This record gives sequence, structure tokens and C-alpha cells, in this order.
Amino acid sequence: MDDTMHVSEAQQRVRAFCEARSWDRFRASLVYMHLMEELSEVGEEILYEEGYKKEGAGHVRGNPDVGRELAQSLSLLFQLAQHFGVDLEASLEAELALMEQRFPPEQWQNHK
Repeated sequence: MDDTMHVSEAQQRVRAFCEARSWDRFRASLVYMHLMEELSEVGEEILYEEGYKKEGAGHVRGNPDVGRELAQSLSLLFQLAQHFGVDLEASLEAELALMEQRFPPEQWQNHK
């Protein structure tokens, strides 16, 4: 039995979650800014991981759970997709097909 959630299922689940809380009434600009906030938390963790920021050297580390921050970002992205009536699964399939043509693997395998 495959319990994997597909993008379209996840998008519908987030839609129902948001509608139950009236979050679907938030303006797109607010959801977008919240998305940027969550992505900046992922960026902060990258800065710690790569050594640019160090705990105890004037910095206080936020939430190091990158999976949670990415999931929050994805949820907000789903909210924006709902606002604009975008089926992300179909859009991703179409975009990947275009990218396959635009970026052939043999041209990128040795790219640094």
C-alpha cells in the first residue's frame, strides 16, 4: 500500500485546512510575505551550516529544523497557488518537461 501524498492531494489538504480556519481570506500579499519569512529561516540555517554565522559569536540560532521550515514554505506556496487557481502538480509536470528540453543533462554534468 502506497501512502505517498501526491502534490495535488497535498494542495487540496492545505486548501481544506486553510478554509476551515478562514485563512483562505488572507490577501495574497500577506501570504507571500509570510512565505518569504519562512524561506528566510531556511536561508538562516544555510548560513549556520556553511559557517557564515556561528552560535555564541553574537548570533542566536532560530529553528534548525529545516524540514519544518520547508514544509511551512510549501504550505504557503500551496495557499498562493489556491489564490491564483493554479494546479501545482500539472504546472510542475509542464515546467519539468520544458526544463528537460532547455537544460540537457550532458551540458550540465560537469558544471561547477
